[in-house]
Amino acid sequence: MQASESTTAVAFPFELSRNPFGRLVMRTAEGGVHEGVVAVRAFPITAPDDGISLVSADGHELAWIERLEDLPAPMRDIVEEELAGREFMPEIRRIVSVSTFATPSTWQVETDRGPTRLVLRGEEDIRRLAGSTLLISDSHGIHYLVRSLESLDKASRKLLDRFL
Repeated sequence: MQASESTTAVAFPFELSRNPFGRLVMRTAEGGVHEGVVAVRAFPITAPDDGISLVSADGHELAWIERLEDLPAPMRDIVEEELAGREFMPEIRRIVSVSTFATPSTWQVETDRGPTRLVLRGEEDIRRLAGSTLLISDSHGIHYLVRSLESLDKASRKLLDRFL
């Protein structure tokens, strides 16, 4: 075992790496090896860096990470990479147009990942979260985030108000 690995083992009761197939592998201080580990955020929107669970392939929690920043940089990079590969939640920056104010309605939006079109099935697919944060689900089950209503331009807020 190299010096850097033993430092990690002392600070944390596990080590993380990737196998040749790119799957996440956890090695515990007791010598246990778990392949196909998945990182899951407990509070993905309101506190994305707090409460990360490392879960086995069969769904059992193996480890709890209180704060992502507490991990040593190499392990933090692996966990962040794993989370990024698992999560897809574009953030709406602007609502360009809506086809109709009745539902279902087709929306043209600009997101942090580029322009796209989504179909809103009903007003119940727009959920208010903490503060002025909204979560919008489209007809394909993709979730879009509006981090703050105040961050949207006036025209976007006016269109959105018709559905709230």
